[in-house]
Amino acid sequence: MNAIELLLHLTGLLLPALLMAALMPLAGRWVMGAGGLVWFWRAFWHALAGSAVLVLGLLLQGHDGRMATYGALVLVAATLEWLMHRGWQKR
Repeated sequence: MNAIELLLHLTGLLLPALLMAALMPLAGRWVMGAGGLVWFWRAFWHALAGSAVLVLGLLLQGHDGRMATYGALVLVAATLEWLMHRGWQKR
């Protein structure tokens, strides 16, 4: 495998996490309203956590793209957005 193929494989592995990172701050603002961290930091933490979930899913299951991994990605992203919006506080 050459460098370009490795880059394509890594991009394919991490692309769902990066797309979720770009869209979750917008979805959080739509569902929970304004507040929490600024968009850049929320996207950064979503990208970091989502990438960790996908890599961990690959290591634990031995294969990427399993539905359990994508389900975990959605749960982690939603929980993280709730935490960054301080969803436990009354408004």
